[in-house]
Amino acid sequence: MAEKEQQSPLPLAPARYGLSRSDTEAPDCRAAEQRRININKRRKCLLYVFLFALLQTGVILLFTFTVMRIRTPKFRVLGATLELSNSSVALPGNGSLRAAMTAELGVKNSNFGRFRYGRTAVYFFYDGAQVGEAAAGGGRANWRSTERLKVKVDVNVADSAQLERDLAAGVVALTSRAEMRGDVRLAMLFEKKRSAEMNCSMEIVTGNLNIRNIVCD
Repeated sequence: MAEKEQQSPLPLAPARYGLSRSDTEAPDCRAAEQRRININKRRKCLLYVFLFALLQTGVILLFTFTVMRIRTPKFRVLGATLELSNSSVALPGNGSLRAAMTAELGVKNSNFGRFRYGRTAVYFFYDGAQVGEAAAGGGRANWRSTERLKVKVDVNVADSAQLERDLAAGVVALTSRAEMRGDVRLAMLFEKKRSAEMNCSMEIVTGNLNIRNIVCD
């Protein structure tokens, strides 16, 4: 009877269920889960670094090909008028043309830095022969702007077979050419030499001494 009273009222768990081993497996599972979380964090961190580097590269490329790209300025004839009191046209048969012209020129600077240019000679031609010359003073065109300047030129076209035909038609075609040399300066750091070339054409209507169809390449 004493032996029966000393026995436990609840049965002991069999050794095969390994209850003592479950106490060691729980920390191992937590450690594995923590490693998985750390790996995911490192992957996300690397992804963010890659995306940031990709964004920075895109910004640098965009800045290089837009802001820091140096474009050649454009030099053009924007408009022209004739002084009627100082201009004359001889009739066909004894043809000649004398015209006092005021031309408005434009220096278009598309860069993100100023364009500084020197004094420039502008030549006017008729049928391949020079018939006038003007001088444009030096100056500068600010970034992303167009500088306007006016020049005066006396155009004298002597008698020729081509002029006789043009006077009979009432239209005399002229061309203008020039090369404006200067330099473009960006961000107070980079300076590059650039030459803006002019190649324009226009027509003088001899009936009313107006200028029309100004076209520049």
